[in-house]
Amino acid sequence: MALYQRGRIWYADYYVQGKRVQISTGTANERKAQKFFALRLAEADRGEYVKPRKVPLSEFGEQYLAFAKVNKRSWVRDKQILVHLNEFFGSALLRDIGPLQVEQYKQARIKRVSPATVNREVALLRHLFNLAAKWGSFQGKNPVLLVKFFDEDNDVLRVLSPEEQERLLQHCAPYLQDLIVFAVNTGLRAGDILNLTWEEVDLEQGIVNPKVRKNRRQLEVPLNDDAERVVRAWWGIRKCGYVFYNPETGDRFKDLWLGLKKACRKAGLEDVNWHTFRHTFASRLNRNGTDLVTIKELLGHSEVSLTMRYAHTSREAKRRAVRALANAKSDKKRNGVTK
Repeated sequence: MALYQRGRIWYADYYVQGKRVQISTGTANERKAQKFFALRLAEADRGEYVKPRKVPLSEFGEQYLAFAKVNKRSWVRDKQILVHLNEFFGSALLRDIGPLQVEQYKQARIKRVSPATVNREVALLRHLFNLAAKWGSFQGKNPVLLVKFFDEDNDVLRVLSPEEQERLLQHCAPYLQDLIVFAVNTGLRAGDILNLTWEEVDLEQGIVNPKVRKNRRQLEVPLNDDAERVVRAWWGIRKCGYVFYNPETGDRFKDLWLGLKKACRKAGLEDVNWHTFRHTFASRLNRNGTDLVTIKELLGHSEVSLTMRYAHTSREAKRRAVRALANAKSDKKRNGVTK
């Protein structure tokens, strides 16, 4: 019975009822590996040993996807991530994937996508291991817990310029054009747009009252001319309770990521996703002088601190502010007011 290393990771080698067991401890730390080893030996002494199952990541991914379809609205995005995980890990068993393999996946993916995208994919892998342990398909420490996520610059928000928006719309199908225009002019999240029903629309008052899925808050968002034009067009062709529906199925859209990705590629735009339209909405409000409290209410933020990321001003706005200060002093001098 002993501990040994493969690369940086420690493995436990021992016998249970005359049968040899070799298992990864999931850690490069010798002290943690010894603790893991002691626990496995104690389980064997108590007769609680469970033989590790040989479950490939691809097989467990299919089990997870069946679970996600029932429990998650964003399961399509998870399906897309699983494609990348399966391409990299192939037929690897869950028990054979360690921190080094996860780090190698990170380094391979960062050459093709943004740090935020890699982090979302690695986060799903971490979730898969947690569920596998819960469902009895995996034993040991979650290898993703030993891997550092990429830093994300959350202060830099990707927003569309009017020129970029026009270029993107030129490469979209008509239904996608409407959804993007609506998103840019309401600031609603993609999920809340797809779930918007006619019961939440008041065309007479020119407002929508969606219930935000993320925090269960009821919003009141006025429709400007562009957004109202989109809604009235869909009102004329309505076929179900949802405002926006898939013309092919007659039911709500399930996912719009692939269509947007294709349009962005044709338009030559990078780092654009559905949240970009929300950032664009808030940033344009800020540049037009809208106060942060109003922006907070329109976005449905629970705290104004969440809205502070949009508290940036353009160079021209700064110049106007400084000029206004100088003009105010000049007016006081002309009126004979001095201090």
